[in-house]
Amino acid sequence: MDNAQKENRSMLVEGANALMLDINHGTYPFVTSSDTGIGGVFTGLALSPFKIKEIIGVVKSYTTRVGGGPFPSEQLNEDGNKLQSVGREYGVTTGRRRRCGWLDLVVLKYSCAINHYTSLNLTKLDILDSFPVIKVAVAYKDPFNNNEELQSFPADLAVLDRCEVVYEELKGWESDITGKKAYGDLPKEARAYVEFIEEQVRVPVKYIGTGVQREAMIVR
Repeated sequence: MDNAQKENRSMLVEGANALMLDINHGTYPFVTSSDTGIGGVFTGLALSPFKIKEIIGVVKSYTTRVGGGPFPSEQLNEDGNKLQSVGREYGVTTGRRRRCGWLDLVVLKYSCAINHYTSLNLTKLDILDSFPVIKVAVAYKDPFNNNEELQSFPADLAVLDRCEVVYEELKGWESDITGKKAYGDLPKEARAYVEFIEEQVRVPVKYIGTGVQREAMIVR
């Protein structure tokens, strides 16, 4: 690894788990035993932090979680079941059914703050094709504190458990975008969804997944 860095070889490092499973920054104790965020690149591979050129955050167009742990935007209803079914959401290793909910921008902003993404890869946008209304979690309110909005993702799981989610509703596009490869070919509502995410997290969405095929990708 040291020689590869000295020779300035190109490297691509892929993380296996999301930030909320990180041993330090995740929802402990519902975490893994490793550094799943950007820190794992340095502690696990001994890469120089001065060699990193891009940090691409991979995020689904909705939110999922396997197993226990807090999940504020989880939908224990028809919407959650539909996301799970259409998205074929099963754990790769365990085969367990994933819990599903609307995209949680509070979590995504927290992930951006920890990992310092230079861009985002927004996957599975096509899974939202048939929703007439798409909700996005934009804030948490604490009912124990006069329903004030929290300034950031809470470190205390007790606070997180009692939080109420504030949603923004966006109009769905209700059309098939499977396999689209140009941003301009997306319906205006789909583009509005992407741009709403960008405005909220202040990180550009460079890649957009529009299907299960490797080629079903929009690059902006």
